[in-house]
Amino acid sequence: MNKIAVVGAGISGLSMANYLEKHKIDYHIYERRKKDDLAGHGFLIPQEGIEYLSQIIDRSLLFEHGSFLKKYIQYSHTGKVLAEKKLDNVFAISRHSLIHLLAQNISPEKITYEETITPCNAKKGKLKQSDGAYIDADLAIISDGSRSRIRKNLFKEEKMNVVRENEVVNIIKDRGIADSIENDFMKFHHEAGGLTFGILKLSHDTILWYSQFDNQKYRINECPADNLKKYMLEIFREWYPLVPSIIKKSNYENVHLWCVYELEHLNPFYKDNIVFIGDAAHPLIPFTSQGVTSALKDSSTLTKYLVEEENLTEAFRKYEAERKPEIEIHINNGRILLNQFLLPLDQQTENILPISYK
Repeated sequence: MNKIAVVGAGISGLSMANYLEKHKIDYHIYERRKKDDLAGHGFLIPQEGIEYLSQIIDRSLLFEHGSFLKKYIQYSHTGKVLAEKKLDNVFAISRHSLIHLLAQNISPEKITYEETITPCNAKKGKLKQSDGAYIDADLAIISDGSRSRIRKNLFKEEKMNVVRENEVVNIIKDRGIADSIENDFMKFHHEAGGLTFGILKLSHDTILWYSQFDNQKYRINECPADNLKKYMLEIFREWYPLVPSIIKKSNYENVHLWCVYELEHLNPFYKDNIVFIGDAAHPLIPFTSQGVTSALKDSSTLTKYLVEEENLTEAFRKYEAERKPEIEIHINNGRILLNQFLLPLDQQTENILPISYK
């Protein structure tokens, strides 16, 4: 097997590179964004994801960059405790920290930034760079996100639907706020449904927070970045005091506004010598908290079959056959959790944990 082209240097692309490094398989990564993407968001990683990460990252080093959450606590928007559930080895980490850890084992010469890769319609299975030059690779692993341009080009009939939920995600460094809360997953819910505010403690002085909006009720995606803070303060003004205090003290320079999309039906995970992993293969809505774990499992599984199988198509077939059934479970669970989110609190199933398990 000659060089592999990996398109995308996010979590799935870098995870894939780490697994390829582990098996001494040659590759090069192409990323259309700049090197330092500091958008303020992060992840919940359940135990299974930790096990896969531990295969490519030193476990003790990983644990220095985030925190384990003790329990999930569901509150009303005024701060009344509605439910509690103990969490089993659920780890919270910022995207920036996880990207840094995954990139530490990758030689800088193996990543090209600010390079947009597109399929070559004239040559089946070939990709080209922005200057028109072909990429010399036996196969391409695509990890360019939920709205993958390459996937759309290859599967022109796919239908991407806008999910009835948007998110604002940010990180705040504030020792006072961090000291005032425990290492719990705190989530506040409006009684009318369709509006939540989640808080995750990453370290002694750092908080990851996110707010989820029913985008038919709240036009958060239409709010200019410079007005976002003002708009959110208006929405959350009467909530439990911790919520507006976090919104008010946060810096919005690297805030992440997530407009969520999903595929109506999954495409095949591969075509010719091009294979998809992570969100590029199967966009998962954020209620599942399975994006990182699924990307890690995709990368590990695909690498295993690339090593074991001489025939590329057979390797791709086995990869899809192993991963697709589990992904379909997470997609279904995500839709169930989305429907619950949209309901008034008194109509929601009690103590629903915002993590999808297979």
